[in-house]
Amino acid sequence: MSALSDTIEEFIKSLMTEEDGRVELQRNELAQHFSCAPSQINYVLATRFTVDRGYKIESRRGGGGYIRIIRLNMDGDEYMFHLLSERIGNSISQRNAQYIVEYLRDQKFLTDREAHIMIEAMDGRAIGLPAPLSDQTRAGILRAMILAALSA
Repeated sequence: MSALSDTIEEFIKSLMTEEDGRVELQRNELAQHFSCAPSQINYVLATRFTVDRGYKIESRRGGGGYIRIIRLNMDGDEYMFHLLSERIGNSISQRNAQYIVEYLRDQKFLTDREAHIMIEAMDGRAIGLPAPLSDQTRAGILRAMILAALSA
């Protein structure tokens, strides 16, 4: 299922216009194009086009319904404040931390090397604590690394 999800994600991204970073789709048409169930499209939208990854989704149901995917284009200060105060907070899962780092890399806030180091440092095995404590520790590590990377 992951290969199909990757294909759908790349297809949607290829449809986004560079100038405004948005695309409107119809779920059923997309499902027909990929010969999959609409729930597979829902899965891709819910996991690959999140705020943590720098996207916003708007939708309207019904006959003329659509899905609009918008690439967030916040300036650095606004996005960093949003990340540090709302998205990371006092606790963050390994997956969500990885999404944030990948988005920062994709937006050129981080180099590939910095992103790789950050992802490895936040791995649950590296932290070595039970889940609630590791999520809290990961949040502190992620905040500190983002601030250090951006102030360098």
